[in-house]
Amino acid sequence: MMKPRGRLAPSPTGVLHLGNARSFLLAWLDLRSRGGEVVLRVEDLDGPRNKPHAAEEAMADLKWLGLDWDEGPFFQRDRIDVYREALQHLCAKEWVYPCICSRKDVEEATSAPHENMDGLVYPGTCRSREIVEAEEMCWRFRIPNDCLIEFQDRFAGPQSIQVNEQLGDFVVWNRNDDPAYQLAVVVDDHAQGVNEVLRGADLLPSTARQLLLHEALGLGPPQYAHVPLVRGADGRRLAKRHGDTTLRFFREQGWSSERMLGFLASWSGLVSEGTETTASELLKDFELKKVVPDEPVWSEPTR
Repeated sequence: MMKPRGRLAPSPTGVLHLGNARSFLLAWLDLRSRGGEVVLRVEDLDGPRNKPHAAEEAMADLKWLGLDWDEGPFFQRDRIDVYREALQHLCAKEWVYPCICSRKDVEEATSAPHENMDGLVYPGTCRSREIVEAEEMCWRFRIPNDCLIEFQDRFAGPQSIQVNEQLGDFVVWNRNDDPAYQLAVVVDDHAQGVNEVLRGADLLPSTARQLLLHEALGLGPPQYAHVPLVRGADGRRLAKRHGDTTLRFFREQGWSSERMLGFLASWSGLVSEGTETTASELLKDFELKKVVPDEPVWSEPTR
């Protein structure tokens, strides 16, 4: 069997928070427990939101937790030409079309469905437009009619997504002439030999898009696993609204890495609450099936 090879992929748009750290920990444990390799990739395409030194701080946090990697860091910003080649391939095969619609246009379109599953569903306004060149335009992937994507998730089980109704034509190249996340990660996963991806359940809809891109580009896809998100007491995804949940904050409060690892692992049912541990200790009997399927609920721990 092929050796498992996955990635840790922080985005330098802010400080690493507990939800991301838990997903990275599970991804690392899942790979290392089976003798797999880890690639570090910095997903830094969101230029306006990138924060100075955030990539370095994220790497320092990962090392503090005891999470290492075999290759990288690779920075997406260095690979724009590679993504552009992929776009040209999609254009030549007519898998994509230019779109001049703004988000407001999509929101106001009378035929636009309500927000569903993973944001607004594009109504296909520009599919039949003749757009030679526009100052601001993006490129959208043309979803085949009645497109049903089915796959076996290594954690969440069998998945079935009706892409036309639930997601719609999606952006692969942004209006600011930068590659979109969906295209970049597909190209990078193939180029960097990633054959397994473990991430939060909020990205499960992206799997359908990425499987379509893998097929259109003639690339073999990785296997996917999506683990439950950490929620606040209000049921919403853990975020700034729930207070300071960054690793930096807890490190400044004097938390040891052992205490933090125990806290993150307890969310997944791997250790009992209050346990202090290390990444190497968690590896000893780790299996992905031991992770509880329930969504952890954030409550501020005793300092």
